[in-house]
Amino acid sequence: MTSAIAVPHSTVEDVVGIATGSFLAAVGLFLLQAGGAVTGGTAGLGLLLAHATGWPFAALYVAVTLPFVALAVARKGRLFALRSAIAVGLLAVFSFAHPYVLTVARIDPVYASLAGNLAVGVGLLVLFRHGASLGGFNVVALVCQERLGWRAGWVQLALDGAVIALGALVAPLSTVAISAAGAVVLNLVIALNHRPGRYLA
Repeated sequence: MTSAIAVPHSTVEDVVGIATGSFLAAVGLFLLQAGGAVTGGTAGLGLLLAHATGWPFAALYVAVTLPFVALAVARKGRLFALRSAIAVGLLAVFSFAHPYVLTVARIDPVYASLAGNLAVGVGLLVLFRHGASLGGFNVVALVCQERLGWRAGWVQLALDGAVIALGALVAPLSTVAISAAGAVVLNLVIALNHRPGRYLA
């Protein structure tokens, strides 16, 4: 039986993959914000601050994420950090543009939370497989998986749970419960699809 050989992505594939992952995550966050839901990670912190202050999510997200980009440089290397910084910038641009091209008159909070987190999870998965992340807890989760053998999805789920619990400060408990279910969906996508040795390209 022959061994599988990892084939690296081309530059064009990485560019398209990072743009695609960032866009999918931005769509997911738009649905979450439209439904009044919260999520985990630095994106969740950005949404919480946006709900609490009324400031633009895109600007808050970049500000919260910057310290984790520095962690990415130290722990994952400059190329990963550069790709992650590009992904963060793209997500901020897409998030800034979405309110100008999309209008949501009504969206069910349960649908917003589940569909939004599913889109974010798939977006993160695409980014991981192209050597990037959205900064924040993604970096912590990937470092724990690579250095300690812990599943990135489970690590991120624990961190996300803490952020969602803070959502009780700005959102009704029913919304927090719905958001928690959405976070489980997001992290199941990562835990079931991103593990060492499974993806070779």
